[in-house]
Amino acid sequence: MASAGMLELSDSTFEKEVLKSETPVLVDFWAPWCGPCRILAPVVEEIANSYSGRLKVGKLNVDDNQDTTMAYGIRSIPTLIIFKGGKALDQIIGAVPKSEIERMIKKAL
Repeated sequence: MASAGMLELSDSTFEKEVLKSETPVLVDFWAPWCGPCRILAPVVEEIANSYSGRLKVGKLNVDDNQDTTMAYGIRSIPTLIIFKGGKALDQIIGAVPKSEIERMIKKAL
């Protein structure tokens, strides 16, 4: 589940919240049964809090949102994709250190 600083994304809200966003958006493609996703969740929440106002952070449950998951070719989770100006700029697959995620974010800001 998403915390207060994070968006709970879905197929129906993805275009409005991510693709049409004025701000860069980090999307965490995850599922509740995924162990590495649960390991990465606190790191993603920290990022949502520390980049508040400069970056939107959202979680998309791949089991519940097949259209968006398939549109971006998500085959492994967790997958983090950073979007800016309606386009996917970069992605990271797997549970990685916070520093690696921040390196990707800084390129988009």
